[in-house]
Amino acid sequence: MLSLVILLPLAAAALILALPRAERAARLAFVLVAAVEVALTAALWAGYRDPGAGGLAYEEQLRWIPNVGSSYHVGVDGLSLPLIVLTAVIFLACAIYDWNATDRPRPRASLFLFLEATSVGLFAAQDLILFFLFFDLSIVGMYFIIAGWGHGDRARSALKFFLYTFLGSLALLLGFIGLYLGAEPHTFDIPELLRADALRNNPAGVWVLGAIVVGLAVKTPTVPFHTWLPPAHTDAPATGSAVLAGVLLKMGTYGFVRIAMPLLPDAWRAWAPVLITVGVVSVLYGALVALAQSDLKRMIAYTSVNHMGYIVLALGAAGAAGESATAARETAVTGAVTQMVSHGLITGALFLLAGVLHSRAGTYSMGAFGGLAAPAPRFAAFFAVGAFASLGLPGFSGFIAEFQIFAGSIGTVPLTAIALPGILLTAALFLRALQRVFTGSTKGKSTGFQDLRPAEAWSVGGLLVLSVLIGLFPVPLLDVIAPASAALVGVAGG
Repeated sequence: MLSLVILLPLAAAALILALPRAERAARLAFVLVAAVEVALTAALWAGYRDPGAGGLAYEEQLRWIPNVGSSYHVGVDGLSLPLIVLTAVIFLACAIYDWNATDRPRPRASLFLFLEATSVGLFAAQDLILFFLFFDLSIVGMYFIIAGWGHGDRARSALKFFLYTFLGSLALLLGFIGLYLGAEPHTFDIPELLRADALRNNPAGVWVLGAIVVGLAVKTPTVPFHTWLPPAHTDAPATGSAVLAGVLLKMGTYGFVRIAMPLLPDAWRAWAPVLITVGVVSVLYGALVALAQSDLKRMIAYTSVNHMGYIVLALGAAGAAGESATAARETAVTGAVTQMVSHGLITGALFLLAGVLHSRAGTYSMGAFGGLAAPAPRFAAFFAVGAFASLGLPGFSGFIAEFQIFAGSIGTVPLTAIALPGILLTAALFLRALQRVFTGSTKGKSTGFQDLRPAEAWSVGGLLVLSVLIGLFPVPLLDVIAPASAALVGVAGG
């Protein structure tokens, strides 16, 4: 069934491309396939039972490149299943949002379905070469979406995105080769590498992890590897930004918990001070730079640097404490994975809302608007909910994630408390944006602004409702994540 979730959107993408002049059918197929993907992943969730430490649910394995110990090996656990479901939800929201798109809908729908297949495939991959394949294919898909349907200086932004992230993937590949060479027998299979405990007490492990961390940090992105992110987001179409922030950025942080931490635990502990520092800097720098923005979409883009910094901070702290403070370390990891889900829902919704501004007024400049709440009350209400969710207000998924991140991180490394002002800065920047764009007398581009259309409201509203549900009823999500986090801490703790 897991392979069906991966292959269905890929087959649909090929079929859509094969049908000439089927523009309306392409939009309908995108929505239907995305809806089926949500149903299939919901069935995976409903049938999921914790496989235990080192175990996998829905596991499938086929021979692929046997001479180098690589196979088509997929499976899920509590770290990957929430991200697979998140991927399906984000793509369905984008399909609904693009229901009225008229700019080459057939290749557009095909590219998004291709991206959905690569994203689900990466989160399900249990082989390093398979992981790398999906990692690189996602870069290609997003490059064409930005270059083909973006705006502004889209060609330059797409090229910068591709070159930065592809360079990161080369560093990642170098690290994977190091893991392969350090294992006996040589293999790229992740569970086998975990059992082999490759590079344990080997000084080379620090360098192998360095290559992997750089490759994943570029995709995350963290400071100082974040410079490709603002132009890519600013010039991408709204749905491209939603997928980039909601799904593709998680490939980096997921790689930390799937590959870096469990396969190189000694090296992870050695790198922990660096990771904590990078996390703290990303949290504070991302919020400060976002506060200085006058472009709404760039502001949201920099909040992604801030929010992904929380994840790196938590995972670094989880590796810094050695065998002590086990409960706090497990809380930090659980919070990090919860943050991956929460950030995908909230920031995906905010980018879709930013796209509404550009589609109506042709600009993201906050200074071009004023008093927008009067002509567009639904848009104002949705943006306010997204803003409060993003700043971590209780009742939303962001609070559940950030509370666990700081409780676990401070419980293991008290110095991580210096990142707490990032929450205050995030509150300030969103309140400032709400005041500039929505309050006061109606002026500038706000005059005659058309409120949310049904497709826009359903797509954004669905993401925000899920954030509220997680914020009020987090147990179903945490019950899936927590056992896998405990298993990860058990491995990474040595």
